[in-house]
Amino acid sequence: MAKNIEVGEAEFTAKDYQDPPPAPFIDPEELTKWSFYRAIIAEFIATLLFLYITVLTVIGYKSQSATDECGGVGILGIAWAFGGMIFVLVYCTAGISGGHINPAVTFGLFLARKVSFVRAFMYMVAQCLGAICGCGLVKAFQRAYYVRYGGGANELAVGYSKGTGLAAEIIGTFVLVYTVFSATDPKRSARDSHVPVLAPLPIGFAVFMVHLATIPITGTGINPARSFGAAVIYGKQKAWDDQWIFWAGPFIGAAIAAFYHQYILRAGAVKALGSFRSSASAY
Repeated sequence: MAKNIEVGEAEFTAKDYQDPPPAPFIDPEELTKWSFYRAIIAEFIATLLFLYITVLTVIGYKSQSATDECGGVGILGIAWAFGGMIFVLVYCTAGISGGHINPAVTFGLFLARKVSFVRAFMYMVAQCLGAICGCGLVKAFQRAYYVRYGGGANELAVGYSKGTGLAAEIIGTFVLVYTVFSATDPKRSARDSHVPVLAPLPIGFAVFMVHLATIPITGTGINPARSFGAAVIYGKQKAWDDQWIFWAGPFIGAAIAAFYHQYILRAGAVKALGSFRSSASAY
């Protein structure tokens, strides 16, 4: 057994994977490629479908539980709707746009130099527009229930402070974006090739688990487009009063996750320091 372990360790002394090169900050060439615009369209449609299904689920649950406390899918069902849709949509769009469907995910990947600024900005615009259109469809189909049951808008629950809501959004988004980085890590793909990893599955489960934990606090944002789209169509003051929490929290959580994965787990800071020392010793 010891011999096998030694052989296994020897196999990994050399780098057996290839990291993609960092994306340029601004890449004008992207604007000339159809694949760039196809990816933007994919993000728009995916976010539209995500909001349509999930907000309908939330309103359906509230309308059923209003007359029967045990009616509807419950918090567990809502969490499954969000997590399940992310699993499906990431699976469908990963090969086209990367399957972000969330400005916080896009922001985290931008900070890690996985996407350019131009692509990140256009993705966020497409995601927000898709969310607005998705919620607009829900209101068109369920106008009688939409305003009565809150329009699926994220609001800080009674009894919780804004600090608690912000912390819940930061931690929840950290879990999601950290999972995204881990599931798409080329190092993991190369070294765990004997274990088939379907990246959308852990990402969907991360969304599911975070919703179970934070629905009672903020309704669970962890996606600024989801919160923004619902607030725009719902239009009530309370949703706008708390809107900053659903932007600041996810962006902070995504930034922490990007730093943790890239500079702690992947030792980016150590590699950069080693490179600096090597350059200095050459003089």
